[in-house]
Amino acid sequence: MSEVTYQIMNDHDGVPVKSWTKGVPFEEEARQQLRNIAGLPFIHKWVAAMPDVHLGKGATIGSVVPTIGAVIPAAVGVDIGCGMMAVKTSLRADQLPDNLAAIRAAIEIAVPHGRSMSRGRRMPKRDKGAWGDLPEDVISAWKGLQPDFERLCEQHRLLKNTNNVSHLGTLGTGNHFIEVCLDEKDSVWFMLHSGSRGVGNRIGTHFIALARKEMERWMINLPDKDLAYLPEGSDHFGQYLMAVEWAQDFARINREVMMARVIGAVASEMPVVFEARTEAVNCHHNYVSRESHYDKNVLVTRKGAVRARKGDLGIIPGSMGARSFIVRGLGNDESFHSCSHGAGRVMSRTKAKKLVSLDEHIAATRGVECRKDAGVIDETPAAYKPIDQVMAAQKDLVEIVHTLRQVVCVKG
Repeated sequence: MSEVTYQIMNDHDGVPVKSWTKGVPFEEEARQQLRNIAGLPFIHKWVAAMPDVHLGKGATIGSVVPTIGAVIPAAVGVDIGCGMMAVKTSLRADQLPDNLAAIRAAIEIAVPHGRSMSRGRRMPKRDKGAWGDLPEDVISAWKGLQPDFERLCEQHRLLKNTNNVSHLGTLGTGNHFIEVCLDEKDSVWFMLHSGSRGVGNRIGTHFIALARKEMERWMINLPDKDLAYLPEGSDHFGQYLMAVEWAQDFARINREVMMARVIGAVASEMPVVFEARTEAVNCHHNYVSRESHYDKNVLVTRKGAVRARKGDLGIIPGSMGARSFIVRGLGNDESFHSCSHGAGRVMSRTKAKKLVSLDEHIAATRGVECRKDAGVIDETPAAYKPIDQVMAAQKDLVEIVHTLRQVVCVKG
């Protein structure tokens, strides 16, 4: 294994925190969140912090939390299964049109995004057996998800009347995006970032509330109420894991539906026929997984972290206008086979809107066909850590396979 780059935090009760943060900002508020997590009695070995680590709601983004006998719903969060998908195509840079505005517009029409996510979508009227005007690809994808969702609704009826099938195949808002990228050899890639949408949010919010009630019932005092957990053997432990697994499937399929639409949208604007999926990666970075580490079967919660077992392919995106990376895991045991999920924020959305001017955003995204208006200032490159520093800090976690640069970016 290459040179070890992690640092150890031991200035607290509980297990250590190992952080791969050399050379990147690491805010004190995030450190304290990690200390709180490390003080829980069911953490296995230590907590790992990735180089994109920053303060999050419920638990630290960029954290890897291995547990035995309990799970923390807020450590997974409400965008369950959020992750990345990328495909390499047979297209080359010189085959793309000089003006990429039409390609961006075609993608925006093909994939509902941002506040347009409900355009043309209605919830299915299941009592009449009708699907409204939902597209065929969405109906087909939902049919594989529906049986387990119905079982979840039998246990937790409030999940039933939520945005589920109506959000399938939609991008959402915030830091979710679709990009056309070029790699180091000028091959064209399509890449997107999204998760389980409204239904994942409802599942996460519901079980976070149930975990808090469990803590009240057992009179367990925590340093942060968002660290409320479900002990193994309790009423909702198994139900939560089943719900999380379903939401992770929804998120993965959601990305697949959108990617197929992106491929079709670009194909409609190209005078040449091309192949896609010559290389494909589809990975979560907000999820729970049953794994074995240090001779123990554990639940690994990755909140803003990607699994990086030896040989695993993953995606580490930069911000708008910054480079992104297709990586291969090195199987680092001490990180619980994990790596960062992106660059990580250094400014809150509110702070970015106050400190970054529109001219600065336009300059930072020069050469990228994307939104250059005040509505995306909170996603501008300056709001994130420098991706090259993030990659340098985790050189013993992953190796770079491809380096991508955006030429088109669609934001929610």
